[in-house]
Amino acid sequence: MVGSEALPSPRQHGVTKPLSLAGPSDADLLRTKKLNKVGYDAGLYESKEEAAKRVEVLGRIKQIVVDWVKQLTRLRGYTDQMVEDANAVIFTFGSYRLGVHGPGADIDTLCVGPSYVNRDDFFFVLHDMLSGMEEVTELQPVPDAHVPVMKFKFDGICIDLLYASISVLVVPDDLDISDDSVLYDVDEPTVRSLNGCRVADQILKHVPNVEHFRTTLRCLKFWAKKRGVYSNVTGFLGGVNWALLVARVCQFYPNAIPSMLVSRFFRVYTQWRWPNPVMLCSIQQQELGFAVWDPRKNPKDRTHHMPIITPAYPCMNSSYNVSTSTLRVMTEQFLFANTICQEIEVNKAQWHALFEPYMFFESYRNYLQVDIVAGDCDDLRAWKGWVESRLRQLTLMIERDTMGKLQCHPYPHEYSDPSKQCSHSAFFMGLQRKQGEVVLEGQQFDIRKTVDEFRHSVNMYVFWRPGMEIYVSHVRRKQIPLYVFPEGCRIPRSNIIHPSSEEEASRKRKLEAIGNGMKQDGLPKRQSVSPRNRDSDSDSVSPVIVNHSCAEEGKRNVFEVQPKGLELVVSSRPVVELEQGTVIRQVRCDINSLKEDIKV
Repeated sequence: MVGSEALPSPRQHGVTKPLSLAGPSDADLLRTKKLNKVGYDAGLYESKEEAAKRVEVLGRIKQIVVDWVKQLTRLRGYTDQMVEDANAVIFTFGSYRLGVHGPGADIDTLCVGPSYVNRDDFFFVLHDMLSGMEEVTELQPVPDAHVPVMKFKFDGICIDLLYASISVLVVPDDLDISDDSVLYDVDEPTVRSLNGCRVADQILKHVPNVEHFRTTLRCLKFWAKKRGVYSNVTGFLGGVNWALLVARVCQFYPNAIPSMLVSRFFRVYTQWRWPNPVMLCSIQQQELGFAVWDPRKNPKDRTHHMPIITPAYPCMNSSYNVSTSTLRVMTEQFLFANTICQEIEVNKAQWHALFEPYMFFESYRNYLQVDIVAGDCDDLRAWKGWVESRLRQLTLMIERDTMGKLQCHPYPHEYSDPSKQCSHSAFFMGLQRKQGEVVLEGQQFDIRKTVDEFRHSVNMYVFWRPGMEIYVSHVRRKQIPLYVFPEGCRIPRSNIIHPSSEEEASRKRKLEAIGNGMKQDGLPKRQSVSPRNRDSDSDSVSPVIVNHSCAEEGKRNVFEVQPKGLELVVSSRPVVELEQGTVIRQVRCDINSLKEDIKV
């Protein structure tokens, strides 16, 4: 039975029976009270004043889009009655619709308009209207995105505005967006735009207790951000993915309260046998002809590593961005969190231990540093968004070209050097060879073509402007710039807790199983795991920068790594200063010939 069917009481939520109907004990109630306090102390809840301002802003946007549609209706020669009846409707989705947004969060918003007002009208006419308004700042249209969006701030509130033109002449104020009829005769981008709202509504419909779901989801999103695994664009999970995972756990434990649900979340997904899909309800087939997720029919669906299926038609895999490397990182984080939750349940730890920040810059010996610069803040915002969207491709390219032997950990946080005169952002990626991989003496991971391919893909940006540059550098842990650390101070190595040899061996066995594909018949049991610290020489990777001279192609001139690390220039445009007092070395040859080897 599925959650959307009429079921005898008590209602079953989900495609399977619950794992447990147990309710909370007194200890669970106390732990939930403490968990709630952590959330409030961390500032996860907005004030009443900010909540009221959001409602006011949404009302203002509603009036703007109605005026926009009426204006176009009049310009296109429709009757006065049509102009009077012309309408557009505003829906919210994402964290705001689910009721889990925090202070300063953006509002995911959908505008639904009539059939004669199209997407071009949205990105040109409405864009021009918004650009002339005093309340609107940082207006950024992204028409070519997978889900076309217009980003801006309205009176200080961040808005992501989508548009869907449906097959009606007049859009009613009481439009039921959950009805599949809204999908009739629309294109794929419109389906994706509509489904954000449809999925949010279905999630709330398929959980047994909405308030418990919301509290649990707030905590899990907070945890994911602290542990560096909250980012759809870099191959981890975004808001809707975490919401679906939490909703499934709520279905498994319908009478559990938030403290129980947080612990059981990690218990469930530590043992989950990916790529078995997470589904809140059965996949629906309709006559409208849209493709739904089905690995039996669609070969591409069989390549997905961590399928998390949306509950609204057409059902899709919301986590297609996940790669082998990012799944490995998330599984490792689930393992570690599960261990802490077990300690919390026996009063050996407190909730604060679960939300400790992940020490990314102490977890690897080697990193790739991607520096992004632009002429001004507006250019950087657009350029950075494009480059960040391509970083996932760099991870996939490295996995592909090294046959999975060189593992990458893209870190979703961005950093900026305040000493730079130019607009600047930096992203980092941890590097390590695959656990258990036998390495021959002198063997190298040659990613020269990989970096070159990445450069070409980034430089395809159609809105490139002078000053937009990107640089990729190899840096060792001790060379990580100080601006990434809190207050610009590196954490002393003596303060880092090293795992015991038994814990380290256990962790490596688990990760080796993950790297081998997490076969269903060989899923390891849960085990304790400690924070990673890679200090052994066997885990190191070091760079060799290769200069292929234009005159003597194939001749290798190996440069020694400088104290700051020798930067690899990925752009063919002029070299700029990246660090105070440190200038990228310029090589007098075709920049396309500058590549990188990684040696283990």
